[in-house]
Amino acid sequence: PEVVNGRTHKATVVDLSPWVEYEFRVLASNSVGVGEPSRPSALLKTKAAVPVVAPTNVSGGGGSRSELVITWEPVPEELQNGEGFGYIIMFRPLGSTTWTKAVVASVEASKYVYRNESITPLSPFEVKVGVYNYEGEGTLSSISIVYSGEDEPQIAPAGASALSVSAAEVEVSWQPIAWNRHTGRVLGYEVRPL
Repeated sequence: PEVVNGRTHKATVVDLSPWVEYEFRVLASNSVGVGEPSRPSALLKTKAAVPVVAPTNVSGGGGSRSELVITWEPVPEELQNGEGFGYIIMFRPLGSTTWTKAVVASVEASKYVYRNESITPLSPFEVKVGVYNYEGEGTLSSISIVYSGEDEPQIAPAGASALSVSAAEVEVSWQPIAWNRHTGRVLGYEVRPL
């Protein structure tokens, strides 16, 4: 409580954060006003607890062929609630019922890359990231959809033709490659003289 009866010599402070150091001061008050605060108590660290805040901004994508790249916003130290903090990464192909679980034992981690030759390019995965410490496993984020890495284009542009514009210039044109779910977006073309 903010104000304690004058005949009481102790109080319980509630709603503190786990695994955080606190110091306390006591002030006496009466009908005239509030006196000077006491000297600070010694630092006291609250006990550790299971973390309850899940990582935010879970996303990912990109990477190389046969990779699933998962990223998240790291949990700040004051919300880790204890020693031995790390991340639990869970993912499964969209439509699957079985989750794959990985553990990243690093407080600073914000990325996990899963490599497997059986992953087809641009496959959608359901992904969630959770937290743990020595006290146990905590909260998982909500599910995000993340796509595996793209593959290089498997076909060449069709209909390439060249037109001489001047003694030093040639205009080259071609038909664009259509978007393909298995290989992804074409970000650019490279024109090479032979």
